[in-house]
Amino acid sequence: MIDDDILTIDEVAKYLRVSERTVYDWAQKGDIPAGKIGTVWRFKKSEIEKWVNDRLSTHTMTPLMEGIAAETFISPDRVLFLNFSTKREALIALANNLATAPQVKNPKELVQEILKREELMTTAMGRGIAIPHVRLASVTDMVISVGISRIDIVDFQPLDDEPVKLLFMIAAAHNQHAYYLQTIAFFSARLKNTGLRDALLGAENTQDAYALLVNRA
Repeated sequence: MIDDDILTIDEVAKYLRVSERTVYDWAQKGDIPAGKIGTVWRFKKSEIEKWVNDRLSTHTMTPLMEGIAAETFISPDRVLFLNFSTKREALIALANNLATAPQVKNPKELVQEILKREELMTTAMGRGIAIPHVRLASVTDMVISVGISRIDIVDFQPLDDEPVKLLFMIAAAHNQHAYYLQTIAFFSARLKNTGLRDALLGAENTQDAYALLVNRA
């Protein structure tokens, strides 16, 4: 970690090995010690180190990836093939699909909050993947919809400039913060596998895509 006493979002993200978006969300919600200088978030090095140590000692940041089973929050009817070139169209279509899940009690709010989050910062992760995500009081349990785009979605503005074609939209309850972050990390890690990405993009139907996602292919 760098020696400066005051850290930026980028520096905290690198230290914690999470995305800048995750650090931004934590700061916005007061989940991590932070303050604003003008309009930008800044963090004290000593406070971040204490925050990490406290959570490691209580196991709240212990990875649970081995315990995550994709079939608990993905179903074949929430795998969707998309044919939109803009992220707004793709996000609305996927959010409308996700809103059909019984865990989502306010479909209109879900769509609005997904779009609002995307305006704050892109959810594109690189490698043609985006993971739009929200936590809402109107969601009773975590649920995911997966979008497989048949055409490039060109305006997600990913860091690597690769057009997005795989979307994993996650909605969770407010009290699922840790599991929500671990699920995002789980999919980010799994989708580093080029073979899996290619297989999903080449899937002929939703059942085949679902089988790949839950390791039943």
